[in-house]
Amino acid sequence: MRATRLVSVAASVIAACSVLALSGGTAGAAPSSTSVDPVGSGPVQTAFRTAATYPHPEAIPPGANDWSCKPSAEHPRPVVLVHGTWESAYQTWAALAPKLKAQGFCVFAPNVGILSAQQGGGIQSLQNGGQYGAGPVAQSAVQLGAFVDRVLAATGAKQVDMVGHSQGGTMIRQYLKFDGGADAADPSKNKVRKVVTLVATNHGTTSNGLSSVRDALNALHLDSNAFMIPVAGYAGTDQQVGSPFITALNKGGDTFSGIDYTVLSTRYDEYTTPYYLTFLKAGPGATVHNILVQDGCEQDITDHTTFTYDPRVISYTERALGISTPVVCAPRAWYFDN
Repeated sequence: MRATRLVSVAASVIAACSVLALSGGTAGAAPSSTSVDPVGSGPVQTAFRTAATYPHPEAIPPGANDWSCKPSAEHPRPVVLVHGTWESAYQTWAALAPKLKAQGFCVFAPNVGILSAQQGGGIQSLQNGGQYGAGPVAQSAVQLGAFVDRVLAATGAKQVDMVGHSQGGTMIRQYLKFDGGADAADPSKNKVRKVVTLVATNHGTTSNGLSSVRDALNALHLDSNAFMIPVAGYAGTDQQVGSPFITALNKGGDTFSGIDYTVLSTRYDEYTTPYYLTFLKAGPGATVHNILVQDGCEQDITDHTTFTYDPRVISYTERALGISTPVVCAPRAWYFDN
């Protein structure tokens, strides 16, 4: 198997060199991605497959973005749901958003990091909804921060809780560190109280060997971005293990004082690889709950893309947000997600 992986990587490097030769071998400066609020309505979904193929990925997740919503005493903090790479807010949150709304939360979800394949969104940005979350993660985090400020202003809340899937979780941490979400000097000024990350690329991803191609190209003194960006896009390239983005994000520690983190992962993750790179280490004043969904429920083999529709994941997320509900354990296989 190792020999097969080496052959695969070698073949990828040869192909990458061909791409570089044809393209001139230079990647341009990152373009500016955009952010827009979801528009229109879409039905509640119970599976990723039907959510991903819904013909209006720009739709508002059911129950989200009611700008007249005022938090209750029971749920004083609005919940901001952050989508990941190549998925819209609707595609990611069409199950969780209505559940949280029904339980009395004010729920909000932006669409950020919008970038086409022609601009550098990567191959998967060509799919339905693929332009969402395709731009540089640092740009998306700035857009997310502006959205959070709007939520705080509209609701009158002092803080929000945040849930992020894949890049969305990593983006939240970027927002905390660099864009005003957390205040290291005075945690009482944090804009965020709870963070839930779902299969997030917190410490990067090898993308099942794609980062090895990048490293091989760099070793040959070739511009790896000229290969990586057309394939993985700016967002995917940022999230690779050892990238400048991931290195800067985690320098000095994973967490901020005054914030409670719940980190959920699956052993069957095919995008955040290896899966344990998502787990965080608590620093002073922070709490971290690292959870592998197969612990105590081996029959749940949900993967990366179906994660936000998994009943066990949803129950853990609800508990992290303060809802008293039992943890669900039921057979769940990504290939039966329909």
